[in-house]
Amino acid sequence: MCTGKCAKCIGITLYPFVVLCIICNVILFFPNFDYEYITNPKQRMTVEVMMMGGLLGGGLLVLFPAIHIQATGREGCCNNRCGMFLSIIFAAIGIVGAAYCFVISTLGIVHGPTCLFLNGTDEAWGTPFKDNITNFNSENYLFDTNLWDKCEEPDNVVIFNIILFGILMGSSFIEFILCFVQMINGLFGCICGTCGKKKQKARAV
Repeated sequence: MCTGKCAKCIGITLYPFVVLCIICNVILFFPNFDYEYITNPKQRMTVEVMMMGGLLGGGLLVLFPAIHIQATGREGCCNNRCGMFLSIIFAAIGIVGAAYCFVISTLGIVHGPTCLFLNGTDEAWGTPFKDNITNFNSENYLFDTNLWDKCEEPDNVVIFNIILFGILMGSSFIEFILCFVQMINGLFGCICGTCGKKKQKARAV
């Protein structure tokens, strides 16, 4: 496969993961699919959700590179060494966005959700599992589902966060790999050129 076709394939493949990241991040703003918690986000919203790793990182910062990378694989003005060089820069931006999304999503899972829980004798909003982030054993909420009952509200917020942040982690990891592959592909495109000239010569013959 020539570098141009490879770039086009990578660009097209990135789109579904971009959409998935954006959708998951938007859904995270509505724990248990309820809109009331977003009315007081500073107190009731998980910090990692507010950092918008899926919207900004795995979403917009990968979307624009995906558009350019796909365009690089088309025949025409972008199908040249200059276009491949620019695709390296855009792919690097995509890597930064994907890495940001992956890190935020990982923290979102490790720290756990913000919820209403019994803090001593009083109910309070906070992150009840954050203090146990160094205990990756049976006492950690990720390995003991019985601890999920600590969160009284929103309903099912723990599994809600784990699933959506898990999808974000997986999607951003794949985005990272694809953008990294495009950086290598773009480098070969700069050195060796794309298939555009070869096709033109073949048509001329």
